[in-house]
Amino acid sequence: MRPVDGFYGPYGGQFVPEVLIPALDDLEAAFRDFMADGASMAMLDRSLAEYAGRPTPVTHARNISKKYGFDLYLKREDLLHTGAHKINNTISQALLARSMKKKRLIAETGAGQHGVAVATSAALFGLSCTVYMGGLDMERQMPNVKKMHLLGAEVVPVEEGLRTLKEAISACMREWVASVGDTHYLLGTVAGPHPFPEMVAAFQAVIGREAREHFLGLGAPPDIVIACVGGGSNAIGIFQGFLDLPGVELVGVEAGGRSLDPGENAATLSRGRPGIFQGALSYLLQDEHCQVEKVHSVSAGLDYAGIGPEHAYLKDSGRVA
Repeated sequence: MRPVDGFYGPYGGQFVPEVLIPALDDLEAAFRDFMADGASMAMLDRSLAEYAGRPTPVTHARNISKKYGFDLYLKREDLLHTGAHKINNTISQALLARSMKKKRLIAETGAGQHGVAVATSAALFGLSCTVYMGGLDMERQMPNVKKMHLLGAEVVPVEEGLRTLKEAISACMREWVASVGDTHYLLGTVAGPHPFPEMVAAFQAVIGREAREHFLGLGAPPDIVIACVGGGSNAIGIFQGFLDLPGVELVGVEAGGRSLDPGENAATLSRGRPGIFQGALSYLLQDEHCQVEKVHSVSAGLDYAGIGPEHAYLKDSGRVA
């Protein structure tokens, strides 16, 4: 769905320093031009097909289906180059950045998948690259750190706070404020200030389009679509293929952590309440003083206190459980 003036219902917006408003306005205008330009779309489609490896298969998990008595299908984004859905967005935004004459990409990463995909896309299109990563996440995901180095990226450890994704995003936003002239911030999820949630959702929508096409070939849509949700880019990517089909149940699964006690999970939609965080209004894990709660998950990348504003809207509307 497309936001209205940067908002999905009450959620979204641009809650950022004034110095970033012109950059966000320029980015939105460039994004609209990019999406409307046939040559740019042809280059993107070609890059996703020839370099990233689209389309990805929808695999019938026959053994599990037989064991539990229902047909389970997996949308295999893990088979893309770099091993995750992240490259859908990074190739798209790298091409967008190049159209804006930017010379440098900066990005945050949690599990390292987004960082590897950004470093890969930067190398592909001849852009320099700096990736911010929480110190704890670097320790947990050292193979991805080494991959980023091999691809020519600078990886900056963030040692503030919990040393995870939240702190990495904040550090990256501060860097963008200081270097916006020649630098594009390649945000990896559907969070942050407008137009990032809309942009990332648009670039991940290919997941849902392909999945829907597959099930049309089978003769009927699925009964239920399930996706994990951290910031929410892979989930919104596949949900978009089925939002207009009311008979398809959509379910997002959050990080339950050790328990549902404060600080022991990252269940933002289940436990959070609306608040402004990293440039947008959305659901947020926060205490009684409106301070961001500590979060926990063994899954680096899901340990995020916020969530994209479109997910907040879809939760309130009842369309996604």
